[in-house]
Amino acid sequence: MTTSAFYGKFERHSHGEGLKGHSTHYCPGCGHGLAHKYLGEAIDELGIQDKTVAVSPVGCSVFLYYYFDVGNTQAAHGRAPAVAIGHKLANPESIVISYQGDGDLASIGLAEIVSTAQMGIPITVVFINNANYGMTGGQMAPTTLMGQRTATSPDGRVEFMGQPMKMAELIAGLDGPVYVERVALFNPKQRNRAKKAIHKALQNQVEKRGFSFVEVLAECPTHLKATPEQAEKWVEEKMLPMFPLGVKKAGRGEPWWDRPAPTFETERVLKEIGAGEEKAPRFCTSFPNHVAKHDISLKLAGSGGDGAQTAAMLIVHAGINEGFDATHIPAYGPESRGGTSYADVHVAADEVLSPASPNPDVLIAFNMPSLVKFGPDVRPGGTIIYDSSVITDYTPVMSGVKVVGVPMSEIAKDLGKLMVKNIVALGALQAATGIFPKESFLTAVRRALKDKCAMIPLNEQAFEWGVKAASEVTVPWARPCR
Repeated sequence: MTTSAFYGKFERHSHGEGLKGHSTHYCPGCGHGLAHKYLGEAIDELGIQDKTVAVSPVGCSVFLYYYFDVGNTQAAHGRAPAVAIGHKLANPESIVISYQGDGDLASIGLAEIVSTAQMGIPITVVFINNANYGMTGGQMAPTTLMGQRTATSPDGRVEFMGQPMKMAELIAGLDGPVYVERVALFNPKQRNRAKKAIHKALQNQVEKRGFSFVEVLAECPTHLKATPEQAEKWVEEKMLPMFPLGVKKAGRGEPWWDRPAPTFETERVLKEIGAGEEKAPRFCTSFPNHVAKHDISLKLAGSGGDGAQTAAMLIVHAGINEGFDATHIPAYGPESRGGTSYADVHVAADEVLSPASPNPDVLIAFNMPSLVKFGPDVRPGGTIIYDSSVITDYTPVMSGVKVVGVPMSEIAKDLGKLMVKNIVALGALQAATGIFPKESFLTAVRRALKDKCAMIPLNEQAFEWGVKAASEVTVPWARPCR
């Protein structure tokens, strides 16, 4: 590390060549440079360089790691507070800084900053408000002023676009923060206040006082199409009436409770996820290459609530228990119940190379829309299993595809629980394809229900009825394509 929070030479900025080795990439008059200066000075003054972690997301602030000789993490757009939580809880003695712009924090990252602030996580947030998306072309941001012209509001922000968001006031209204202040940079007096506010926000964290938030009104001459002096005047005359300066919340706060850093000991992790160390018994003598040689792809589709995702996970568990590689990708519609829901599953002898199943070997369809949508994609020689309780007029048109209709819903209703129709489907899958022995599936079901033992007999019965129903069906081969 250097003797200062700033690198002596900015090697990451154009390889540190020439002037760029000693100056930032920010536009002349940009507020980021001063904010960086005050943040670096505060780190040095508090002697916390060796334990500071700075998190920078997408935006002009993304290149913070060019200049600060501290721990650095680059976060996805808006997600800096969430990443900061991870750093703080994993290493409570670290000093964690989330450095964000208005297009990042007040827009896509609004949920993250509000949640983090409400929890009172002892981190420091420096929020740069320059009233636009500076990095991506000067588009309208949540903080853009009324009437202000931007790339996406060429005639000025109007009422139906909403009012500018006052983030300092919003954050101050939450219970979690201990310190919230808005500062500016347009003259020496305000810069001095900004420096003190950033220092205080870090000091609070050093003392474990809680969540601190400093909003900095910053100039963006480039997108204002102004000189630095004109931009400073604009901030003073235009931004201050909307964003009044000052402390919005101040309190000492009680020291954040000491909590142990998370551990990843095998026994504890397995316990947390509900797994055990004992290996599941195996019933396959070899990979089921009668279905597919190296990699079996399946698609399960229906409406939300049909249990496609649960059935998919049970297939994956069965495959893993048998020593194979297996994956599951869920896809949901706009509703958890009633909306479209489908799952892509792969079971591979060695390694799943692509988890998606655009052309599955097996399709399990719980309703007609799923059958119509995905049925034509099933590979020749593959198998379609559908719920004949709700699909009564299906006429197959695929050539070389085995089609098995099983009244999954009727069987489940007869058993007294419509929700077990997905287990009926698993039984039908076993009978129609022989992908795994019966005990492979039943072991996966029993393990999944180990905390709900009373449900195991019903699910076992549903599985057996699915096997029986599929075995009794005269499996038709689809008609040739016309």
